[in-house]
Amino acid sequence: MNWAARTRLAAALAALALLAACNSIEPPAPSPEPVSRPAAKSSREITDTSESHRLIQAFGGAFHAAALEGYLNGVLGKLASASDSPEAPYRVTLLNSPVVNAFALPSGDIYLTRGLLALADDEAEIAAVMAHEIAHVTARHAAQRAELERTASLFKRVSKQVLATPDGGGDQAERMNLSIAKFSRDQEFEADKIGIRVIARAGYDPYAASRFLAALQKWSDMRDAAAGGRSSGALDMTATHPSTLERVQVAAAEAKAFGAPGVGAVARDAYLQAIDGLAYGDDPDQGVVRGREFVHAKLGFAFTAPQGFTLENQNVALIGVGPEGDTALRLDSVPADSVASPETSLAKGWIDGVDTRQIEALRLGDFGAATGVAAGQAWSFRLGAVKVGARMVRLVFAARNLTPAVDQDFRAALNSFHRLGPDEPGKLGAHVHVAQAEPGETAQTFAGRMSVSDRPLDEFLALNGLDHGGPLVAGQLYKYSAP
Repeated sequence: MNWAARTRLAAALAALALLAACNSIEPPAPSPEPVSRPAAKSSREITDTSESHRLIQAFGGAFHAAALEGYLNGVLGKLASASDSPEAPYRVTLLNSPVVNAFALPSGDIYLTRGLLALADDEAEIAAVMAHEIAHVTARHAAQRAELERTASLFKRVSKQVLATPDGGGDQAERMNLSIAKFSRDQEFEADKIGIRVIARAGYDPYAASRFLAALQKWSDMRDAAAGGRSSGALDMTATHPSTLERVQVAAAEAKAFGAPGVGAVARDAYLQAIDGLAYGDDPDQGVVRGREFVHAKLGFAFTAPQGFTLENQNVALIGVGPEGDTALRLDSVPADSVASPETSLAKGWIDGVDTRQIEALRLGDFGAATGVAAGQAWSFRLGAVKVGARMVRLVFAARNLTPAVDQDFRAALNSFHRLGPDEPGKLGAHVHVAQAEPGETAQTFAGRMSVSDRPLDEFLALNGLDHGGPLVAGQLYKYSAP
């Protein structure tokens, strides 16, 4: 994505960020707290518990699959024995999110998203991801980064209060920010190298790390292509880690120290069988994106975004960006007062510093609703409020120039909001399926089974680390997504 497109996208998302916080489409069910230790908790344990809660909630809540968790904890046990801290109490928590990411806390808790599990292609690859996270723990990266950030914060306060520089030190503060960014980048490369040594000592293929990183790059490229060259802004690994292509090269070079490709265990079939049936993509209870349509099974509604919009279902809201980056939308919901009307909700003002006017009542099927307009300095807004049970669904359409034609598109999208029919919700959920390729079957054959995908062939290739035109091996297992 070029610089101009990134700038337009950032501006569009910034406009929507003006909407008041503390909301979501539908909050995930509370996750049970980890079992506490008998002894009193230290300050670090308290911090880790708090961070764990925030992280779990930010990624859709915990995802429970007992057999799969047991399998992954078995892999983690092998890695712990081969690590520099074999006595640490490592354990896996699965996150109910389709984005591809993983995290670790100093406590030894390793977090893996559903999306990451679906993308990994064998046990060695998932071991490489977990070994990378173990490396962050053993190298005390979180503590080191926190210390650097405290130093930066102290420097800024001293510059402002003692040296009387209101901008916090200007160029020096910016250099400190760059130092933090470089430090984080260096930590990722160090964790890659430590992780590769750990999986090699545990008996796994050391080249699994570079394979997974290459698959991650293909996945990211596919998502960007689906978004018309724009990055979606999802909290996946490509957003929170250094350049994937560079990491592939460094990881492959590190693996050479342990021998030529082909050394170590891969355990592909065992891994694929472990994730067969795994929930895939958006959780229907949190809403599902299907092209321009957004369907929320739990709240029982659907609507269609304007032509050309790309939608991204994030935990706190549905975000959409128009084809040129100069239009955007956001959908979330807040608890609705039992006597409050959609008109009253709009009149309270949703966007800081912007008054809502021209409020009018609507009926969207059997839903009570209201709409209005608001204008800021750089963006104008078409707002919609819809009362859905005990929630007030809020739709914010933003445009740099709210012309009558653009507003007509926004109103058409708002008017598409409707209650789900009795047969719609059950068809939404997708899962990972694993099947053996029969003689003569091709990638197109498998892609034909992926009825819930907008780009079935590209998605099948990315899920299996394949290139366009490459043959399938008869008798080999492959992943695909379907209800």
